[in-house]
Amino acid sequence: MFQMKQKVKKLKKILGVIGILILLLVIGAWIFISSLKPTYEGEEELVNSTKEVQVYYDAYGIPHIYAANEMDAKRALGYVHAQDRLWQMELLRRIGKGELSEVFGKDLLGTDKFFLTLGIDAAALETVANLDKNSPAVQLSEAYLEGVNQFIEEGPTPVEYYLTGIDKQPFTLHDVYNSVGYMAFSFAMAHKTDPLLTEIKNKLGDAYLMDLEIDVNPSTVLIKNHREQQSDSLLENVMVAVSNALDGLPIPQLEGSNSWVIGSKKTKKGKVIFANDPHIGFAQPAVWYEAHISTPNFKNYGYYFAGLPFPVLGHNRKLAYGLTMFENDDIDFYYEKTNPSDSTQYQTGNGWKKYEIINKIIKVKGEEEVAFSYKKTHHGPVLNGIANQIRGEKVISMSWIYTKVENKVVDVFYGMSHANNLEEFKEVLPMLHAPGLNIMYGDAEDNVAWFATAKLYQMPDSTHTKFILDGASGAQEPVRYLDFSENPQAINPPWNYVYSANNQPDSIAGNLYPGYYLPENRAKRIVQLLEPKNDWDKNAVSEMITDVTSSVDARVLFNLINKVKVKELVGEQLILLDRLNLWEGEYGLNSVEGLVYTRWIYNVLKNTFKDELGEDMFKQFMTTHLHKRLIAPMMENDTSIWWDNVATESESETMLDIVHRSYIEAMESLSNDFGNNVAQWTWDKAHSIEHEHPIGKVEMLRSFFNVGPFPVNGSKEVINNMAFSYDGTGMYKVSSGPSTRRVIDFSDVENSISILPTGQSGNPFSPHYEDQAEMYVNGEFRKMMMNKEEIVENAKSLLVFKPPKLED
Repeated sequence: MFQMKQKVKKLKKILGVIGILILLLVIGAWIFISSLKPTYEGEEELVNSTKEVQVYYDAYGIPHIYAANEMDAKRALGYVHAQDRLWQMELLRRIGKGELSEVFGKDLLGTDKFFLTLGIDAAALETVANLDKNSPAVQLSEAYLEGVNQFIEEGPTPVEYYLTGIDKQPFTLHDVYNSVGYMAFSFAMAHKTDPLLTEIKNKLGDAYLMDLEIDVNPSTVLIKNHREQQSDSLLENVMVAVSNALDGLPIPQLEGSNSWVIGSKKTKKGKVIFANDPHIGFAQPAVWYEAHISTPNFKNYGYYFAGLPFPVLGHNRKLAYGLTMFENDDIDFYYEKTNPSDSTQYQTGNGWKKYEIINKIIKVKGEEEVAFSYKKTHHGPVLNGIANQIRGEKVISMSWIYTKVENKVVDVFYGMSHANNLEEFKEVLPMLHAPGLNIMYGDAEDNVAWFATAKLYQMPDSTHTKFILDGASGAQEPVRYLDFSENPQAINPPWNYVYSANNQPDSIAGNLYPGYYLPENRAKRIVQLLEPKNDWDKNAVSEMITDVTSSVDARVLFNLINKVKVKELVGEQLILLDRLNLWEGEYGLNSVEGLVYTRWIYNVLKNTFKDELGEDMFKQFMTTHLHKRLIAPMMENDTSIWWDNVATESESETMLDIVHRSYIEAMESLSNDFGNNVAQWTWDKAHSIEHEHPIGKVEMLRSFFNVGPFPVNGSKEVINNMAFSYDGTGMYKVSSGPSTRRVIDFSDVENSISILPTGQSGNPFSPHYEDQAEMYVNGEFRKMMMNKEEIVENAKSLLVFKPPKLED
């Protein structure tokens, strides 16, 4: 008995020790996690600052920075931006430098090679070497970086650094321009489209190009101008290599956008209303970081790209500006001819030149360093050799205007944020060479404007830049750069509004500029809503920016229904067809028609194009804007060569055959997925959004880092453009959409509204990591506060930055 009591006593001691250890571990974990949270209150010394800076955080974690001068404000901005978004900034600066493999391992080696080959990093180094260090833009950028680097040195290390095992390093101007370079490339579409079209032409012939909507259809809705009076296998390999490189990115790509600015004559209170929702790939953290800065000489409520010191979108009491993607063609591919007698040379219009050889070293996590070399011509990098897929004798190079001319993109963002009126704003736009942007503008003086902003160039007559060009003859080189005055634009047009939805701009001097424009769907709906109404207010615009109706899709469905073999239908197939006839193109959560249409149109595309293109080319085709542009016109073209299935030699299929077969397949797949009750086939069951963090790809960490999933309304090419990739799964996981929704009403600018897709912070331990996510999917908004009295009264916390103490 005594021994038993001793054993029990000993066991209790052991359990007590274990309990204490567990408690200590819990306390330690709690202390560690608490140490990783952003600091939203208290006092900090701010390096090189001259006066106190006050940062009031509102209910959504947005900093309102009050400083005596802009240099101190930028230092504070750098610090608070870094504490909420340092990991995002880290990844962005690594893309252009080819340093993702160092973080994520060998799977991203192809992505690193591709981006090194583009020359973003080399262009950034050259730009920084030639900067005027005394310019206001550079000095403010350096002040911003001082704040970023102070946080890196003194602040807590984000959890992602611990999980990936990398060290924090200071940021430089070189990193700023690398981030800009990635932004510029992610807007481009030629890298997906030009090799594909050339391969289709080589493989199938010119007849198969006719219905692909390669060229502009002047009968679609164009953005109107107005000025105030004053194949071979190598090609397929290129496509695969580029797609693989981009698919590996742990950062979202920029996709499309909407914006409209309504003139004072069309608003209820007689003042301009500005609306903008840039469409960007969804990820966590969200793309934009909001910050409000107020100094005696500078005031701006801005949206910042990670690592950039100036806002890309912004407004104050005087003016508002935003952007959509221009979608102009700024990348050209060339076939190069290697000298058969000397493989180190290639042919130009002026004789033979030597290939330039670029040598790089790529660090790979857990592996040996990889030595990497690529060739370069006067056009740009040679794509052969950047990935294992690209082999063959034909040499293909890529010419990208971003790396061709002087880079002043950061100066443009500085200039836009410091403009006081329309004239000052216009003056900075010609400096933007790439990426091509539709810059949207509205102000308190009742001006509205749209500027297609990019360095445009003229090619020789009969040169079609959507195919790979002849690089050896010199006959297909740019003829001249257009003056900015020739770019499409509209200033205070008589119809009293401007807009952009990535659709084709109208002509200048009789010419339509080539590009990779999106179909007219959103543009048509925007014009349809704006034209008849002359009493717009903030609430009406906020409803419009979340609109989920496509009149184009409704028309396409009507055309499809007319091609169904009705006599061969039975039961629910027939009943559903009658229901579809009444659809007006709405994609609400409970829409049955929207889900049926989406399944049906994918099957039509698959059954029409896959037999000719094959699996890989069809997959690539579905990543381009081509398939979006051709849906509506193809459904009105029953003579297209594509309708015939080349795999069935004994018969010749018609549009009627393909459309009918696709309807039956859609019905069968929906029954398999959701049962036989058609009422259960609702959009919310198939269309969802999840904001994925790069580390959320690890399943056990998914619920911690990712936000969502949520069922969400909207669809492809409606104003609330919740886009997704078509595939055979029949589940539509939203990949891109409005990266913010902003409505700025100059009759009451202090009550302007906005929303972010998830939250302000990229720190998963912050209360602002996902506090806007449900509001976003529900189409709700929050105020963008600018009134200091209101901000101070409603602030959730105050962070004060003090100048460094003087040493004795």
